[in-house]
Amino acid sequence: MEIKEISKIKIRFNEVDSLGIVWHGHYIAYFEEGREHFGLKHGISYLDVKSHGLATPIVESVCKHKLPLKYGDIATIETTFVDSSANKLIFTYKIFNPEGKVVCTGKTVQVFIDEKGILVLNIPPLFEAWKKKVGLLAK
Repeated sequence: MEIKEISKIKIRFNEVDSLGIVWHGHYIAYFEEGREHFGLKHGISYLDVKSHGLATPIVESVCKHKLPLKYGDIATIETTFVDSSANKLIFTYKIFNPEGKVVCTGKTVQVFIDEKGILVLNIPPLFEAWKKKVGLLAK
């Protein structure tokens, strides 16, 4: 099962290069915008995780560029949570230009660490409860 969330961003002047197209490094930040929007909407935000003494650093990121975004574009970010039996947050992304064409796809993987920076191997109660709430685990 996958859970999707849609968000929109406006491409700002400071995000484009001298050709007026988005610099490639900003797409990873757009993925983060999508994750933040997803987390706030679905109750698994960075602040929710932090309030349980955890953090979720990125351990893998992939970004594939297909078309450019330009200054002033309103881009759509489709953020999808991919369920896994592993103790990880896996998201895939599609970013669309104003014409609805895919400009970029990507994926990130995050793991849970505790306040001392130690990898949490067992599913944290917060994550287990969230998965039950959204129907990814039996209640």
